Amino acid sequence: MIVDNALWNSLPVPALLLGPDDVIVDSNPAAESFLNLSAKSLVGSNIWEKVMIDAPLEEPYARARDFSSSLFVNDVDVGSGERAPMQCNIQFAPLQGQDGVMLMMISPREIASRMTQNSHSGKAAKSAIGMAEMLAHEIKNPLAGITGAAQLLSMGLPTEDQEMTDLIVDECRRIVKLLEQVEQFGNLRPPLLKPVNIHDVLDRARQSASVGVAAHMMFIEDYDPSLPHTLADADQLLQVVLNLIKNAAEAGGPGGSIRLRTFYDASLRVRRMDGTHARLPLQIEVVDDGPGLPPDIAADVFEPFVSGRENGTGLGLALVSKLVGDVGGWISVESVPGKTVFRISLPLAPKETNEDGKEDS
Repeated sequence: MIVDNALWNSLPVPALLLGPDDVIVDSNPAAESFLNLSAKSLVGSNIWEKVMIDAPLEEPYARARDFSSSLFVNDVDVGSGERAPMQCNIQFAPLQGQDGVMLMMISPREIASRMTQNSHSGKAAKSAIGMAEMLAHEIKNPLAGITGAAQLLSMGLPTEDQEMTDLIVDECRRIVKLLEQVEQFGNLRPPLLKPVNIHDVLDRARQSASVGVAAHMMFIEDYDPSLPHTLADADQLLQVVLNLIKNAAEAGGPGGSIRLRTFYDASLRVRRMDGTHARLPLQIEVVDDGPGLPPDIAADVFEPFVSGRENGTGLGLALVSKLVGDVGGWISVESVPGKTVFRISLPLAPKETNEDGKEDS
């Protein structure tokens, strides 16, 4: 197959070359990353067996191939056996000079929509809790008094009568934790951006969670040790990962597993508000094997006050989205029963080199 290797490998969208018999003859790195399948496992396989498309495309594709014409398909779910479906646009086009050979390009819509959603989520969070933030301090003061009074009362009560005072103390503490989450949205302190080793943060989060909120879960580490440093606030990134692990642990239940995965994806670029483009090649995934997100909230899970758990505040993931957005990153979620993946995409630290050994600009 005659294809310019440099151009092929540099394509920012997943692309496959399909032979006359619907067999994959080549795949670019972006396609391997998107499908979570290696080129070795893709090449030589039937396209309809490896790429799962939620639309009956075999016949329209065959006509486009036979007549050497293009085919466009919008808003279809595309996935594989190794990744959850994502809404995409697909384009098929004949390869010039190669009879029956078609180029297939997959354009995930999740990237653009989630970047917009991150921005909207941060603004919505600040707007929705603006009044609560102003009241939080005043509410916490009387709560401290109520807690202290309940504890004093319990000292003069027999053990069998302390249930109600213990309930007062526990509920006051729960409200204080909620107010502290609310206050974090109003923290306008810019993140302290420094080069951060992603795996150091993940190890700290895993160690903390394994003796606390995720003590009942099995951790699986799937790291790319060659990843360079990212530019982030280490404490805030730790808070983000701990929150995602906590959610995964609550979703997975006893005997479940949490996979922490890191990898490099050179295809992800985003457009900043000022019109410039930024690369977010460093990827962190927190994967659980729980029942998945409720379908009615999956699209809005990063919005404030949206929660799939009884008694959930709906602030945890909204705060995660805000913190990731503050450092110029991107967060998304893909969820099906048995597998939920939260993915954080982060920039390279300045003067780090890319995968080709060249300095990243």
